[in-house]
Amino acid sequence: MTDYNIHVWRQAATDKPGYMERHRVTEISDDMSFLEMLDVLNESLQVAGKEPIAFDHDCREGICGACSLVINGQAHGPETTTTCQLHMRSIQGTDIYIEPWRAAAFPVLKDCVVDRRSFDRIIQAGGFVSVNTGNAPDANANAIVKEDAETAFDSAACIGCGACVAACKNASAMLFVSAKVSHLAHLPQGNSERKERVTSMIETMDEEGFGSCTNYGECEAACPKSISTENIGVLNREFVRAKVGSTT
Repeated sequence: MTDYNIHVWRQAATDKPGYMERHRVTEISDDMSFLEMLDVLNESLQVAGKEPIAFDHDCREGICGACSLVINGQAHGPETTTTCQLHMRSIQGTDIYIEPWRAAAFPVLKDCVVDRRSFDRIIQAGGFVSVNTGNAPDANANAIVKEDAETAFDSAACIGCGACVAACKNASAMLFVSAKVSHLAHLPQGNSERKERVTSMIETMDEEGFGSCTNYGECEAACPKSISTENIGVLNREFVRAKVGSTT
């Protein structure tokens, strides 16, 4: 059992100033998840008649990516995983600093909850295929090279948590956007809208206020799904092809 000093960001609303608030939690098991520790803290705050800390979470299984927290300066904490899968035994020291994602495109809604709808708008701009699916197609109807299928699957593993943005000094969304573009670029279903997709998604990314990529690689290091920065190369090639009219 360990006692911790929790320094957490508090902010009542987007247009209100924020500040760090200190709390003490005691007898925290090393086997607790980080979010369970926050649950314990919130229970103690509620018992004391105080406002609990607002933070995002949903599945708590490392699938949805909602649990977006910067812990001691690292997106999702010291392990390459989502915050909900981070255990207290991984935390070094007894002082923990908890903050929301820091990006102009991710405004703080309350405390550690940020508005990530900018990602949704990027997807709406082109991260889909416009086809009438009807019944499930036969498994052999579209022959896909195994290497392409695996690359598409690896890119599709992106859960859109935003850790790449939080880790990047420029708050760039290039890893997220490139994963979505690369996923469909490697599948025959994505060919018909290939040029429009990459152009509209990049334009929307810029309109949302994300920064540019300067190849530091912090995004890949922070990604809980190990999305490769090779996807950014795919994105750049797709964009150039869309602009010069190449079909290869």
